[in-house]
Parts: sequence; structure tokens; C-alpha cells
Amino acid sequence: MKYAVVLCDGMADTKSDILGGKTPMELAEKPIMDWLAANGEVGMVQTIPKGMSPGSDVANLTVMGYDAEKYYTGRSPFEAANIGIELGHDDLAFRCNLVTLSEDEEYSDKTMVDYCAGDIHTNQADKIIRDVQLAFGSGDFNFYTGTAYRHCMVWHGGKHIPGALTPPHDITGQIIGGHLPLQPEAAPLLDMMKKSVDVLKNHPVNIERKRAGLKPANAIWLWGQGKKPSLEQYNSLFSVDGAVISAVDLIKGMGRIAGMKVCEVEGATGYIDTNYQGKVSAAVNELKSGRDFVYIHLEAPDECGHRGEAENKVRAIEEIDSRILKPLINQLEKMGEFKIMVLPDHPTPLATRTHSDSPVPYLIYSSNIKTSSGVNKFTEETASKTGIHIKDGRNLIRQLLNE
Repeated sequence: MKYAVVLCDGMADTKSDILGGKTPMELAEKPIMDWLAANGEVGMVQTIPKGMSPGSDVANLTVMGYDAEKYYTGRSPFEAANIGIELGHDDLAFRCNLVTLSEDEEYSDKTMVDYCAGDIHTNQADKIIRDVQLAFGSGDFNFYTGTAYRHCMVWHGGKHIPGALTPPHDITGQIIGGHLPLQPEAAPLLDMMKKSVDVLKNHPVNIERKRAGLKPANAIWLWGQGKKPSLEQYNSLFSVDGAVISAVDLIKGMGRIAGMKVCEVEGATGYIDTNYQGKVSAAVNELKSGRDFVYIHLEAPDECGHRGEAENKVRAIEEIDSRILKPLINQLEKMGEFKIMVLPDHPTPLATRTHSDSPVPYLIYSSNIKTSSGVNKFTEETASKTGIHIKDGRNLIRQLLNE
């Protein structure tokens, strides 16, 4: 038996006037998802434990089958693991976003124009992070290049900062003053965030981006702090030899710490221009080489939700259906018996442009068990109407693996 999870990050939504009163899942042409739903099990699952922040970190840990309340130590440590940073026990890792702030106001009066600096490319971002390291690194702090706008800062001997630091994607279009880390313990972070504006204002990369009509990466934003994590090995927990395919350091880092194979796919971007064929090929190659479980993560619906890009979110779902699910299932059928699970990790509603902790729809299809879910489309509403609601999301992967 081969097993596949296709995780459509942030795909779930609420009905939107922008889309004629429908959700992106309702509007998207996705014949493969709909067929799998009609011939499999469909329901709702709670992926965010009560009281925890609705991030992709917590949600994907849950979908993978881990107890997030037990294992979660922060977002950035997972990203650090994929970048290759070996955290010490007294290290505190932070996500370092390259962002675009408005330019003319005093720092606290600036607006968060773009949490991803126009989705800056990694090669340009690397030049900026290297100069940020020259300005603030060595000693207590070190900065490391990640992917696109997502990078890492490590505070050696860093103090625990009470309360959550604000994710920049939560405050797009808002004045940043009310969302700055003002805790006394965070003073060094705020100082670097403020000074980064002067460091990056006339950076050659930003001069080049402005000339090209692109948003400058004119500040850093620190958040997502956490200590070194540890996870039980996936093979020991579930008796499957697994592989992770993703464009983002967070998911790849989880895979590494869990002892799974992490596939590097050239051209995987985490947006609608990602290398779909490369992701499918990587998954199929792992299954053909003897692995029995693949976790394929697609970031694009989430990014489109954060950006308020309604048409692109619909398109992202359609691309996953036609360019991931269709060829993947074609290959799975050739290998023999298989089970596949498709779901979002959390909603990212276009109306709010940030994550929600609401339950999400899921489907599980088995090639050797004929069944009918009673629905003919895979949407938030149809999944809710089946009456199946898994309250502890950790159990969903066990259902897929028949434990």
C-alpha cells in the first residue's frame, strides 16, 4: 500500500462577495478532488488545538499526527533545521521576514505595505541578509538566508519573550506601531528592526528593485521565536518510510527532525508559479524507490489568501487539481493499491487575509475500498454536511494509515 497526503495550505475559506458569494473551493474547477470526495470519506477536522495559534506550524504538526501541545516550541526552530542551523540549548531562533514598510513616516507610524517584499527572490534576498548580518550579526546574533522572503535569526543565549510576536502577514495595510515587540526582553530585537530601515534604504538590491517597479525589501521583521525542538521519529510512530516535498523551510524542517527524507525540488517557490511537475516527480520517485508515504505540501493557496488575491487562490486550487493530483493518481494507480488524503492545514480567508482556527474539510480515498461519501463536490459546506467531525486532528493520519 502506498500513502500520499496532499496538503493545500490555507485552501479553506469563507464565502466571499468578491467571488459571487462562494468560497474559492466552491468556485474552482477541480474534477479530481471532487471525484475523490464522491468516492471516499469526507468530513471536517480540527487541526488547531484549543488555545493554540492557528499557524501552519501547529496545523501541519497536527496533520502529520503529532501532539502540537507537547512538541511545539516555536515556528522558527523548524525552519532553522532545514536551513542547516544547529541550535544550542540556550539559542532562541526567530523568523526574519524581509518586508516592505512605507517610507516617509517615523518608524512606529509606518505601514506594513507587504509582508513578503514583493515575494523577493532568494538570490536577491541572500545579498540583503548577508548585509544584515554584517550590520547586526556576530556575537549574540546571527542571520541566515532561507528561501524567498523567509529567513532566520538566532539569538545566542536569548531571553524568553513573554507573549507572541506579531506575524507580519497578520497586519498587511496596518500601521505597525501597535504591533511592535515592546516587552523589555525584546529591546534588542526592536532596535535591530528599527535600524534595518536605514541599513536597507539605499541597498543596491532595493535600488534595482525600485527601478524594475518592484517593492523594496526595506526592513526586517522578527517573529516566530522558539527553542530547539525534538520529534519522535515518524517511522517509529507510524511504521512508514516517509518523504516530504515542499517549497518552504518550515515543512521541510519538520520532515528532517521527524527523520523523513526531504526532497529538494528545483523551481519550487511556494506560490502559483511553483514547479508542480517537479513535486509530482519527486513524490513518485520516492514511492517507486521503496518509500510508502509522501507528504506533498503546496503553499500557494495560503500565500494568495494572505495577499487577498481571490482569482489567484481559485487558480492555485485548480493548478493543484490538474497538475498535482491528476498525474499523481495516474502514477499511483500503476503502482497498485494506494490511499490519498487531501486537505488544507487551516483556513486563510480572503476577507481577513490571515489564518483562522476553524475546522477544515478533508477527504480520504482508498483504491481498494468502494464507498460513497454522499457528496459530489469537495467544499467546506459539503464536508460539514456529512456529519463527520474529527475533533482531535492528530487522529486523522492514523485513519489514513489504518491504525
